Amino acid sequence: MINKLIAKIQKTHAPVVVGLDPMLDYIPEHIIQKAFQEYGETLEGAAEAIWQFNREIVDHTWDLIPAVKPQIAMYEQFGIPGLQAFWKTLNYCHEKDLVVIGDVKRGDIGSTSAAYAAGHIGTVTVGSKTYRPFDEDFITVNPYLGTDGVKPFADVCRQEKKGLFILVKTSNPSSGEFQDRLIDGKPLYEHVGEQVARWGADCMGDSYSYIGAVVGATYPEMGKALRKIMPKTYILVPGYGAQGGKGADLVHFFDEDGLGAIVNSSRGIIAAWKQESYKKFGAEHFGEASRAAVEDMIQDISSALQNRS
Repeated sequence: MINKLIAKIQKTHAPVVVGLDPMLDYIPEHIIQKAFQEYGETLEGAAEAIWQFNREIVDHTWDLIPAVKPQIAMYEQFGIPGLQAFWKTLNYCHEKDLVVIGDVKRGDIGSTSAAYAAGHIGTVTVGSKTYRPFDEDFITVNPYLGTDGVKPFADVCRQEKKGLFILVKTSNPSSGEFQDRLIDGKPLYEHVGEQVARWGADCMGDSYSYIGAVVGATYPEMGKALRKIMPKTYILVPGYGAQGGKGADLVHFFDEDGLGAIVNSSRGIIAAWKQESYKKFGAEHFGEASRAAVEDMIQDISSALQNRS
């Protein structure tokens, strides 16, 4: 799957992933009211609004981008109906031939970790039949439990040719409470990066590993160091736009050929219609606002890569 992701990045010239992380206050009122008229002010109504919102975003952006990243928590908060919206979103994105990164941040050991892996990127057997429950192409994984927690996911990656993005240095302000702690003279995130590179060496695609890393855009100098520590690791970079990251901050996450990283923006794209720069589109044309935001993001990153020293 890493080979497909790279091929789509090269085809679109867009190292960009749209984070499908919908909150109800991102969704225009006409979408919400239509869903409530059909299902009432219920979990089912909320889930329907989310699904219709996502579909509109995808319809207006799929041809510009290689990948999407739905964050499962935004769906789980609405219970089983929310998970059904998550599942429908995954399927619709696959119909558009988008690479789907399930932002699930799972991490456990033994049979629990194996079950997470089977449910999200593998298969389960029911009697004489085999199913792919969620069937994402990549998922995010928390490495806090060490190799015992990552190996079941990596095993499924090898079998299914799927991928992982493992949390190394996250974009949130308090990430340093643990991730920046010095151990044997180096910050913890560097130790994690070294381990991710070792895990990835056993799961290689043509030029990069199936096992990638998450490194926040809000820490460009740390990203520069981690790029060197993990030369064959694809880096998923959250934190662009709404969290403060911009194209000029990102150049060192990439290799010299412009590959090696893919940058996520969530509310900066899906809620673009609420931003001053895109208000001219109005709520009725929120999908067009999202498309414009994607185009601007692609241009920002492209210009930064062209002008890097």
